Amino acid sequence: MGIVMSDQILGTFVPILVYWLYSGIYVLLGSFDNYRLHSKKDEQEKNLVSKSTVLRGVFFQQTIQAIVAILLFKVTENEGEVATGPKSWLTIVVQFIVAMLVLDTWQYFIHRYMHQNKFLYKHVHSQHHRLVVPYAFGALYNHPLEGLLLDTIGGALSFLVSGMSPRVAIFFFSFATIKTVDDHCGLWLPGNLFHVFFRNNSAYHDVHHQLYGSKYNFSQPFFVTWDRIFGTYRPYSLEKRAGGGFEARLKED
Repeated sequence: MGIVMSDQILGTFVPILVYWLYSGIYVLLGSFDNYRLHSKKDEQEKNLVSKSTVLRGVFFQQTIQAIVAILLFKVTENEGEVATGPKSWLTIVVQFIVAMLVLDTWQYFIHRYMHQNKFLYKHVHSQHHRLVVPYAFGALYNHPLEGLLLDTIGGALSFLVSGMSPRVAIFFFSFATIKTVDDHCGLWLPGNLFHVFFRNNSAYHDVHHQLYGSKYNFSQPFFVTWDRIFGTYRPYSLEKRAGGGFEARLKED
């Protein structure tokens, strides 16, 4: 007799599994020096935290996220598909779009405020910026408070406001996880569909991780809308780097 898992359990743990599978692919691709946004030497010298510490930090954040997700699904278990039946594809698409906009809005303003508030930046958000040279599995390396405010609560709000079911949440949060990992992968690979459909991508976010770009490009993980509206949008140019790879340089909008 096979094991049957509920949508709530899958919605909690599938995005975590997707995180490690997708970031693992980028670890394997990390030797593609001609597509890196920073050299391996820069990664070793500029980053202020060890990979073992990053791993522990991500595991801790995902534990908190899983606990909150289980509680959230428990509170809303009588809603969604159980109460109203299966949704149409159009409804699901609308829910995806609403969830993306809610998550983007929440993360932009919380993220930007953490840069503007000197106390929060020094004691909370600066932990994420210890990765001056981002890499895939460090995407969720944050201070626990930031992880709770930015990602966990932001995800919960996008779930609640969009009205999606736990089954739809499996796919939405897996997609959001893949996008977040991709934005931190440190590579500019040809044919990457995220670079085709989203201006908010690995190079765009890499600019924000550099000292010269820390006051710009706060938007994450999908669109650049709020950066454009509030004047924090800074485009980049991709230049060939001596020794191979690319470098994202600021240019005038």
